[in-house]
Amino acid sequence: MASVESQEQPSAMASTSEPNRNPKYDPKKPHITDMPITKSNWYLHVNWLNVTLIILLPLAGLVMACYTPLQWKTAVWAVVYYFWTGLGITAGYHRLWAHKSYSARLPLSIFLAAVGGGAVEGSIRWWSRDHRAHHRYTDTTKDPYSVRKGLLYSHIGWMVMKQNPKRIGRTDITDLNEDPVVVWQHKNYLKVVIFMGIVFPTLVAGLFWGDWWGGAIYAGILRIFFVQQATFCVNSLAHWLGEQPFDDRNSPRDHVITALVTLGEGYHNFHHEFPSDYRNAIEWHQYDPTKWCIWLWSKLGLAYDLKQFRSNEIEKGRVQQLQKKLDQKRAKLDWGTPLDQLPVVEWDDYVEQVKNGRGLVAVAGVIHDVTDFINEHPGGKALIKSGLGKDATAMFNGGVYLHSNAAHNLLSTMRVGVIRGGCEVEIWKRAQRENKDVQHVKDDAGNPIIRAGNQITKVQQPPSSASAA
Repeated sequence: MASVESQEQPSAMASTSEPNRNPKYDPKKPHITDMPITKSNWYLHVNWLNVTLIILLPLAGLVMACYTPLQWKTAVWAVVYYFWTGLGITAGYHRLWAHKSYSARLPLSIFLAAVGGGAVEGSIRWWSRDHRAHHRYTDTTKDPYSVRKGLLYSHIGWMVMKQNPKRIGRTDITDLNEDPVVVWQHKNYLKVVIFMGIVFPTLVAGLFWGDWWGGAIYAGILRIFFVQQATFCVNSLAHWLGEQPFDDRNSPRDHVITALVTLGEGYHNFHHEFPSDYRNAIEWHQYDPTKWCIWLWSKLGLAYDLKQFRSNEIEKGRVQQLQKKLDQKRAKLDWGTPLDQLPVVEWDDYVEQVKNGRGLVAVAGVIHDVTDFINEHPGGKALIKSGLGKDATAMFNGGVYLHSNAAHNLLSTMRVGVIRGGCEVEIWKRAQRENKDVQHVKDDAGNPIIRAGNQITKVQQPPSSASAA
């Protein structure tokens, strides 16, 4: 999300298809950000307009609050107006204009443009332009508030320090330039900010219960501070705290705490994967009052064309991410030496090694060294010794005991060789060498996936048949 509009960054307010008409902006002149910060020029790197609106004004409000009692009516009004102006950003600036996730009738558009201006975070046009750049260039140098530059930078640093407009990624805002509400608000932005940010909340508190100063300080100045900080948390906290259930290639994350702070914008991993969806939270128990309001407006006829990604596509992303995490866990486990890396051993050599004292057992054509496991065998060392130097396939698969999936997994870590002519194993190895079509499921890293019950040592038992009459 973007923040307070800076008059010193004209290209951040312009469409990619529109020439820059600001006479003060010279693209050939070196930008201050191209120069190192020194004791003599540090103040030139500071965006003083944003510092005033984001830091100095709230500090002044905090000082004045020490001398102004807070009336309960003013407190309620400040909270109500906090939600109004917050929705102006989340439902208006963000989901309506930046992402076109739904359409709004004129009365709702005017309301959201007005209360959004009361949040003092820049015009719709400027805000949406930067936010589209953020989505298009997430976590890169062209991202205007990339968390890769630090949590503090993504939260507030990118606003209080000047940015080079030439380094911000280009985006298309032609649709916004054709929206009369957006154009009107952009042209009259300062008037909207002053009236909706300070004058309107003061008038409500002053005219209805006589608390002029309280309305200006609590519902005006301090309320602006809290709305701004909530929005900034989407730039910072939502890229730092939480889970990544849909994709982990970039920084956006989902977390209920961020959702509570930002009127539902905290399910940010979902949002970056499915940005045109009018919802941020898709589960019934997840907190997303912005989604609820948009849905309610649609029932009242104020909003329409609510966009939703198909649940099938959403579940695809979720399953793919789960599989990726499984692959990462699987790669850390010992699945035994791959069959194609095992030496091929003649049967006589296998028997001879057992006679010379090695604890070898052959199951399904694979030789396993169970020397260190003989004394630990749950069935007793006598049973396991009875299979040494023999083909113990039938014994292992039910002849003596039908071993569990865990036993097959454990046995795979003891592989040391393959019997020449050992049925499936040798045929499989030969087919691999000859590049024949051998079906074998692999993970993203190219490692074979061994499902439960699909181990090479697991031999299916033939079905029992009726005896001859």
